[in-house]
This record gives sequence, C-alpha cells and structure tokens, in this order.
Amino acid sequence: MRTQFRKQRSWGLWVIPVLSIGCFAYFGFHSWHGAYGLNSAAALELRRVELTQRLAQLNERRQDLERKVQLMSDGVVEADMLDEQARSMLNVAREDEIVYFN
Repeated sequence: MRTQFRKQRSWGLWVIPVLSIGCFAYFGFHSWHGAYGLNSAAALELRRVELTQRLAQLNERRQDLERKVQLMSDGVVEADMLDEQARSMLNVAREDEIVYFN
C-alpha cells in the first residue's frame, strides 16, 4: 500500500495574517484620513465655531429688526422711528445735519 504525504506549503500559513494586516491598515488609514476621520473632525470643529459666530450675528440682527418692528407696530408710531424711516427712504437731510445710517 502506498501512502502519499502532502508537503505543507509555507504561503498557506501567511494568508490570514497578511489579510488581517491589510484590513487593519485599510481601516486605520480611513479612520485617520476618511470623511469622518480624525482629521476631518478638526475641520468640522472649526466650521462649527464659524457657524456659531455667524448665528450670534444673525440673532443680534434679528433682535434689532424685532425691536424696530415693535416700535412701529404699537398702533402709535414713534416720532424718531418715523423720522428715521422717512429720511432713509427719501434720502433727505437738512444742510446743517450730519446723518449716519446703519
């Protein structure tokens, strides 16, 4: 009776470790440089700060406009508000006046 012995191939022992290292390298690279990686987290934080500042400016502007609307919507128009709106819309001032518009 004849018996055949198979010689173990050395590359078969390396398949799983090489694939594992490849997967770790792939996911490691993308966790650092990917769209939701650590580098983009810093960029997103900068964007958040910029947008927070912009929101604060817009809130101030909105409060200013609400205050002006409140002055005009009481049923009684404030004299200063009427004067300011008339000068702004008609672009008129007396010769001895200096007018600053916001």
